[in-house]
Amino acid sequence: MDIDRDTLMQMLRRMWMIRNFELKVIEVHSAGEFTGAAHPYIGEEAVAVGACAALNDTDYIAGNHRSHGHPIAKGGRVDKAMAELYGRVDGYCKGKGGSMHLADFSIGILGESGILGSSVPVAVGAALAAKIREENFVSLVFFGDGASNQGALHESMNLASIWSLPVIFVCENNQYAVTTSYATTVSVEHVSDRASAYNMPGLLIDGQDAIAMYEATVEAVRRARAGEGPTLIEGLTYRFEEHSLGLGRVRRGEYRTEEEIDSWRQRDPIVIHEDRLISQGIASREECDAVNAETQQEVDRAVDFARNSPFPEEADLYEDMWANPIPQP
Repeated sequence: MDIDRDTLMQMLRRMWMIRNFELKVIEVHSAGEFTGAAHPYIGEEAVAVGACAALNDTDYIAGNHRSHGHPIAKGGRVDKAMAELYGRVDGYCKGKGGSMHLADFSIGILGESGILGSSVPVAVGAALAAKIREENFVSLVFFGDGASNQGALHESMNLASIWSLPVIFVCENNQYAVTTSYATTVSVEHVSDRASAYNMPGLLIDGQDAIAMYEATVEAVRRARAGEGPTLIEGLTYRFEEHSLGLGRVRRGEYRTEEEIDSWRQRDPIVIHEDRLISQGIASREECDAVNAETQQEVDRAVDFARNSPFPEEADLYEDMWANPIPQP
């Protein structure tokens, strides 16, 4: 598949944006600048970036608790994302949602959730809306291998197949649900094998390769827009950091080894993408380094933006929780 240079460079920029955003989040969280859960996406950047590059701004995505990578891959603003982590009013959810709840309807980001698999019915609902309204958008949802055993996912895939809904299920199989290996909890070799039970294509993709993810998603989008129904894509990937900040290297050596982590670090998705661009003469080493530096600067500005944004007022605690005024029967 021929991919234009602008798309390839945008993939690189968004992968670097995610990486540098997450590195900065680790830094400021460790310094105590904000508290609460944060789940780094480092190592998995190619899954979200490759998939989102195949979508339009009007297409929808929904994500999971490892939630920073998805909106950034869709084109979200890192300053508003950082402000949300800091709990400030200029954040995506006015500082009330935190790390696991980033949404921007203007570019199709329906939001994320810390409840395993809970975003999947939301994405299917959006796809149903597209079909009922006869609108030509697709809905894509990210979920992890841990969520692949949730009933909500299977019910959603079944319904999406029955009604031929324009939805794409993307499993980010990073090998572990916190500390539990998917190999010990999933009844088939690959999550994508389960697609046949719901009469939809199931694709196993190298999740460290943004272009492979892009190509698989392009075909899934084509099928969805043509009324041919859903697709399940499994991106085989790996998180380089722990499940969440503050967790530490739990039970060191018991659930994964340093050798395993190091072997996956040798397949860094950003390095893979850069090496391909350079070897094919699409970009120079200097151009790739410049992208990294530019995104670092943008992330630094995002931190300043967050620090300078005020906290929500106590009087606004219940604003945005429900319709105001509450409709009367």
